[in-house]
Amino acid sequence: MEQEPQTSDLGLRPYTSDLTFRDQAAGNVLSGIKFKATVHGPTADSSWIHRTSVSINSMKQQQPTRKIGLARALSKLGYCSRSRAAALIRAGRVRLNEGVRRDPETPVRLEKDRIVVDGRAIDPQQRVYLMMNKPRGLVTTASDERGRETVYAVLSGVEESLPWVAPVGRLDKASEGLLLLTNDSEWGARIAAPETHFEKTYHVQIGAVADARLLQAIVSGVTSGDGEILRATQVRLLRAGEKNCWLEIVLDEGKNRQIRRMLSALGIEVLRLVRVSIGPLELGKLAKGAYRPLTSEEKLAIDRAMAEIGRQTSGVGPQ
Repeated sequence: MEQEPQTSDLGLRPYTSDLTFRDQAAGNVLSGIKFKATVHGPTADSSWIHRTSVSINSMKQQQPTRKIGLARALSKLGYCSRSRAAALIRAGRVRLNEGVRRDPETPVRLEKDRIVVDGRAIDPQQRVYLMMNKPRGLVTTASDERGRETVYAVLSGVEESLPWVAPVGRLDKASEGLLLLTNDSEWGARIAAPETHFEKTYHVQIGAVADARLLQAIVSGVTSGDGEILRATQVRLLRAGEKNCWLEIVLDEGKNRQIRRMLSALGIEVLRLVRVSIGPLELGKLAKGAYRPLTSEEKLAIDRAMAEIGRQTSGVGPQ
């Protein structure tokens, strides 16, 4: 329950208002931010509010347009990965404002500059968010220098109807389960970044029957062969047989081959490793080797979960 505003030392009642500042030229909400202003005085001075709005709007107009590297710009536009873009640029296949550029770091202003690849102007692509049930045996990469089959084999036959999409994070060749793909590179990077601490849940079959000591070691921390300390956020026993069992392991760091390295350090063989959820998104009944678009509700749930993690990390309470 909100408290009644207090009077100032001068005995004047403050006027508090949520103000949404807009770009007067474009009619857009300024940075999507609402400001709370408190004005001390016997009455609310609307002219003060107007002057503040104009002042902030003027500051926005004076700020220079943000520039990013040309390779990153192509990735942000959803055309291809940043590494692929860099290769295209170095090959002289990319023009910026009618001139060929060969430096992937050439500064670009997305709002103003024109980018052309192989004679075709590049416009922002519609954002695509897919979930896949990755089978074992596929490599999570766009192309493999050793000629191994990649996750793009699952998309074979429909690639022409899809914009370029890239995997969000990785599942190694022997692992299976939930994999996200998108052409929204910044969204994917936030999910995959270790500092985001976005929880991912795995079902792991091991060649041993887990006891309390093993479960405790997994969450307490294990020193890997290269000296790195690895730990899980949560672990529990799902079911057990005579010689093996299934564990549910939750990670929030996303380190390379973390579960396999952690269990190897404990002398435990991994028989199967299946990712079953990423944040609030669950693999569910999606068939092995199948994929589908995220629903709007699923995409919104992921965005809300990441926003909540961001608020907790920054020390800001729930909105």
